[in-house]
Amino acid sequence: MEIQHVYLKLHLEHSGVVDLEPLIPIFHDWVREQSCEETLVDVADYRHVSAGPGILLVGHEADFSLDWSDNRLGVRYNRKARLKGANHDRFRQALRAVLMTCRRLEEDGRLEGKLGFASRAFEIGVNDRLLAPNNQETYDSLSPEIDSFCDGLFGRKSYSVSHQADPRRRFSVLVQTPRTMDRSGLLKALAP
Repeated sequence: MEIQHVYLKLHLEHSGVVDLEPLIPIFHDWVREQSCEETLVDVADYRHVSAGPGILLVGHEADFSLDWSDNRLGVRYNRKARLKGANHDRFRQALRAVLMTCRRLEEDGRLEGKLGFASRAFEIGVNDRLLAPNNQETYDSLSPEIDSFCDGLFGRKSYSVSHQADPRRRFSVLVQTPRTMDRSGLLKALAP
């Protein structure tokens, strides 16, 4: 199955209430400076939506957000434009985009360390219900590619993958590791 429209959400570990308001001027600066690989267009504030998209950075090829979907805080990358290569390349590109976003936010002094980017889990999925319905057949088709991708990142059997086949949701799997992910090491491994 050749997929496009991959999304990836890196789940962030945090305690207590997290204020996403400081992200608004940061994301507006990113739009003005066009400082990502994707063309950035606008910023939308969805903090009023319970378990929703939080602060959304709208782009032409992809959207970024710090969101609360599924009541889990995370950095989400949602690819909208087609991308050349194989599924493995699309997974790599999505994870790299999320990790680069985390790095840029960590380095921005306006956040004053208020957001922690430690993580032991990420969700990877397909934003195309027609091509990739959330069922066992899609999981069976994509599971070998997801496992191969994760083996390359973490080593064989050093992670777990779980799938909830709820037909009302988009297809996705949750990848968990026992240790906090080394984002710098992952970025080096994902470099083009």
